[in-house]
Amino acid sequence: MKRTHNCNELRPAHAGQQVTLAGWVHSRRDLGGVLFIDLRDREGRTQTVFDPADLPKELFEAATKLHSESVIEIIGKVRVRPAGTDNPKIVTGQIEVLVKEITVLNHAEVLPFPVDDPEVASKVNEELRLQYRYLDLRRPEMTRNLRVRSKVATATRVFMEEQGFLEVETPTLFKSTPEGAREFLVPNRREPGSFYALPQSPQQFKQILMCAGVERYFQLARCYRDEDLRADRQPEFTQVDIEMSFIEREDLYALIEGLLKRVWKTALGQDIPTPFRRISFEEALNRYGIDKPDTRLGMELVDFTEEFRASTFKVFSGAITNGGVVKAMNAKGLAGATQGQIETMTEYAKSFGAKGLAYIKVENGEWKSPIVKFFNDAEKAALKSKLAIEEGDLILFAADQWLNACEILGKIRLYCAEVLKAQGKLTVPADRFDFLWVVDFPLLSFDKEMNRWYSSHHPFTAPMAEDVPLLKSDPKKVRGQHYDIVVNGVELGGGSIRIHRPDVQKTIFEEILQISPEETTLRFGYMLEAFKYGAPPHGGIALGFDRLIAILCATPSIRDVIAFPKTAKGVCLMTNSPASVSPRQLRDLHIEVKTAKKE
Repeated sequence: MKRTHNCNELRPAHAGQQVTLAGWVHSRRDLGGVLFIDLRDREGRTQTVFDPADLPKELFEAATKLHSESVIEIIGKVRVRPAGTDNPKIVTGQIEVLVKEITVLNHAEVLPFPVDDPEVASKVNEELRLQYRYLDLRRPEMTRNLRVRSKVATATRVFMEEQGFLEVETPTLFKSTPEGAREFLVPNRREPGSFYALPQSPQQFKQILMCAGVERYFQLARCYRDEDLRADRQPEFTQVDIEMSFIEREDLYALIEGLLKRVWKTALGQDIPTPFRRISFEEALNRYGIDKPDTRLGMELVDFTEEFRASTFKVFSGAITNGGVVKAMNAKGLAGATQGQIETMTEYAKSFGAKGLAYIKVENGEWKSPIVKFFNDAEKAALKSKLAIEEGDLILFAADQWLNACEILGKIRLYCAEVLKAQGKLTVPADRFDFLWVVDFPLLSFDKEMNRWYSSHHPFTAPMAEDVPLLKSDPKKVRGQHYDIVVNGVELGGGSIRIHRPDVQKTIFEEILQISPEETTLRFGYMLEAFKYGAPPHGGIALGFDRLIAILCATPSIRDVIAFPKTAKGVCLMTNSPASVSPRQLRDLHIEVKTAKKE
């Protein structure tokens, strides 16, 4: 069997040629005794014509019995379609192939769902699609996603090679380092009671590679996290992992901007402007209420703490007296929000500990709200001026501690944007990509329940040099050399300049994070040992590869850009994994299962 062309290749210039095509029956139409079959392969579709006047009876009858997705090979002659029958929706729409021979390579049974109609297929229950993933992947939309993924992976490797990086594979059987997400453990048969862990990232290995003098490392790394899943999370995922020696943050920014510029050009043919905008963590929270802001949406948060410090509205002035702030935002054009929508926003506020949600509807020239009566003329004038209030606007408030107030309005801001989009009052062009670097994150966060500090990013992040003296005296003011790359409200990745001095790293572990010296040696001793022998200054980043491809393919779920993803419960419906194992396997691993088996 030898195909002469693929199903996306034939044009009017091929008219008169005999060709051999092979693929799947995409669709079938019987028009007046003449059968038309769209034949599809990975590259595209070609219309084939089965005319009983040109085919032996048994071959024509065989064609009439084919179900969609049967696999066939045809031999025929290319001809230009009759006038008025062109199909401009496909690139082969000006020609068709008059079939002379057909070989049925495999009959397909009736499908559990159609793959030839994009609108119908997109409405199929996702669990059914995942159960029959091999059918789902035949849809042109899914094939396109896999093609984009492959092209971007190749472009990434080529770019990194041009920049002098070495692609190094790090182990996927590691040791347990229980910080952050829960790990997947792998029992060691040779030493009962000991376990490997699948790595959450190659973080420690890539830092060791810097100690080894590799200087520029990258890898499309497989990583694993045993955590609850969402649309942008999977138990196993891929990241573009990068580490560099002898650099500062600016070097890393330039590298990643160059890489993403190459990726966008490769995948979308689009030139994205560089350098990217940079904002601090504090500015991001102050203006957008989130550390991965979608700057396309407008509706920025505005601070009114000083204006309401002496307000007769005790909810606001009381919050300020207790060290909090008052913030507000203008959801322009949303004064007609329904009671249900207001209740949803109120629930968002309550989820952060607020007692309720204060708001003002601007309708028919009037400010409608029970709180307006407490505002004096100066407070009203400040609101109108700083929020550019107009007819039809909805003003939303948060009065709380700074972080809480920001996050309340940040959550509500995103909800308002979705409502405004649905109403056609907010339009975001599909080809607009707002990139930015979010920098100057707090190095440490405080866990009230555990009464201790923990790393905001990870314990290997270097503090800002000028903040090092504050590590012991005022940890909350210490900024880390951490940076996130964000596009359209999605965190593509994050990284940092690392600690490369063993004394500083040991201080962070033991004095700041309160990890005992014994535990430090057990978990990180080999790293500290490596640092003693000449570790260079270094830093790096990891980009979520699945998330990146989802953005390029304009799909909200990374499951649509992974060939064989898991469900939200971490299950592969196609293979029914995870699954139980035999008693013998458990015995060899010295494992006894205590939980009762489900019937």
